[in-house]
Amino acid sequence: MGLHFKEATSVYRKTLPYVLLQFGIGVLFALFGVIYLGLVGWLALRVVAGDGGLSLLAVAGVMIVGLVTFAAVWRLIQRYLLYMVKAGHVAVIAHVVEEGEAPDNQIRYGVNQVREYFLSATGLFGVSTLVDAVLKQFTRATARLKELIPVPIPQQLETLLAIVQKSIVLAVRYLDNAIIAYMFVDGNENRWQSAREGLVLYAQTWKTVLGSTLVIVGGMYALSFVLLTLLAPVSAALDVLPTALEALSWLIVAGLVAIVHTGLVKPWVKTVVITTFLVEQRERTPDEETEHALTDRSEKFREIVVKAENDEPIDEDRQGSNGTAETPGDTTA
Repeated sequence: MGLHFKEATSVYRKTLPYVLLQFGIGVLFALFGVIYLGLVGWLALRVVAGDGGLSLLAVAGVMIVGLVTFAAVWRLIQRYLLYMVKAGHVAVIAHVVEEGEAPDNQIRYGVNQVREYFLSATGLFGVSTLVDAVLKQFTRATARLKELIPVPIPQQLETLLAIVQKSIVLAVRYLDNAIIAYMFVDGNENRWQSAREGLVLYAQTWKTVLGSTLVIVGGMYALSFVLLTLLAPVSAALDVLPTALEALSWLIVAGLVAIVHTGLVKPWVKTVVITTFLVEQRERTPDEETEHALTDRSEKFREIVVKAENDEPIDEDRQGSNGTAETPGDTTA
């Protein structure tokens, strides 16, 4: 299995402007979220304590409605603003992997690439949704660990396999980034054909790419365990605070951990996955045998094939198969 962590880390450093942009956006929204949730928690405590009566309960109800509204607004911002920003990062990563250097004014370059290739957030979202569905269907059909072991499995090993299987599901969420990156590199005017070829190439290299991603996911689990261990002294220190301040402090700690994880760790994971795939597929060409196997395993891939053969414009694919937009794996990572 080829591990390209060193090369990917170099690419990550060269795209730091995009990483810091995403980190900054995350910090702003995290601060707003901490303040807002802190107010909700304070109101909840007062309601429980019975200090405010029905009027305060009504205020709490309004705040809860506001919380739901905040979540909806955040979802829209994530889908249409952060989605484009993170896709721009994918474009810059692809450029650095292929050219060795970051483009001048990489923020503008990334935005322009996304607009040129996908026209809008809706077009990008449509492609990512189908690509993510294909990857999930293919992985479910090929990476069934229990079926790969021809002997009875002890209960303890079944538990371990279940954990690994869940890790595979988590890892797949990063893989649509690799296909989108391939589309930027390929440059085919028929975007669906580019996605089709990228998926076939992934099916040829899936063991290496998914294996590397699993290693990273395992590392993330280990890092989470270490962070939880390091939080033990913090927990002891916060125990002496009043209940309200303790809750607020834990909210701030959780926000900081989430910011680091989302703003710094996940972009690095994304960079490793993209770099690994783009490097591994360089000496390969899509072949009919792999495409036929992928066609048999994924109805969504058959849908992409039809779109590619008809050279359909990507911005018309705005909805999932059930008529509503679906959230793709982790292009937003």
